[in-house]
Amino acid sequence: MLDNLLILTAVPVLNVQLLLDGLFIGAIFALAAYGLALVWGVMNVKNLAQGDFVMMGGYIAFVMSKMGIHPIFGLPVAIVLMFAFGWIVYRLIISRVIGRDMFTSLLATFGLAILLQQVLNLIFGPEVQTAESGFEIRSILGGMVTVADIKFISFLLTAVLAAIVVTFMKFSRMGQAIRATAQDARAAKVMGIDTDRVYAFTYALNAAICGAAGVLIAMIWVLQPFFGLAYSIRCFVIVTAAGLGNLPGVIMAGLGLGAFEQFGGFILGAEFQQAIVVGMLVLVLLIRQFQQGRQRQAVV
Repeated sequence: MLDNLLILTAVPVLNVQLLLDGLFIGAIFALAAYGLALVWGVMNVKNLAQGDFVMMGGYIAFVMSKMGIHPIFGLPVAIVLMFAFGWIVYRLIISRVIGRDMFTSLLATFGLAILLQQVLNLIFGPEVQTAESGFEIRSILGGMVTVADIKFISFLLTAVLAAIVVTFMKFSRMGQAIRATAQDARAAKVMGIDTDRVYAFTYALNAAICGAAGVLIAMIWVLQPFFGLAYSIRCFVIVTAAGLGNLPGVIMAGLGLGAFEQFGGFILGAEFQQAIVVGMLVLVLLIRQFQQGRQRQAVV
């Protein structure tokens, strides 16, 4: 660990490389986390299958690449297919846990996550897969820093998708209905809003967002049926740190987590990269618990 810290000090340009990689990856984390924040804030459902939805989107891009179609064209396909899948999952499972205690939704979505992992494993096998983009890798700063075109393109696509979702939430009738339901579901129902339809659309929208994130991840990183848990944890870290309904906070937390994970993985070693994410979740929960304790003391 000390040797790696000395390397970062002796070769400052490596910090630029790690920072860029972290920001590019963190933007995709933030996109998936925003979908979780929607479901959590509107429906009060903690979706433990979030990362598995991401994996499903990635495998859609992988299948298209095997069919000779560039995986980037899997983006609209994954959005449509995952939206439909999310709607079906809501009707079959999620609609039965809304309004119940937290552990019911956790158990239901955890069971869903296990089911999806096993189905993906049966279809694609346990091997690590990737969807090759074929884009170039460019060098900057005298060849000391490399930037893959697919990472930069994914960063731009993430920004575009986030802008579309935010615009939809602010100006469309369904977006306004979602925000009204999140504020007070009972009042929204009295005002004539079909809250069940809003819940179904919100969960389906979350699945579509995850599918889009999965396509981008498939072209940058790797896919494996059981990797979804790591992305679920990342989403929970981001949403818990940023708070519900705080889109700027979600973006900043996502970018920060991506950078922190890259630096931590370099310093401690790649084998500790997943442990860093879990450690971040524990740290964020402890900080939140401490803040809530101080708020209770202030009220008393």
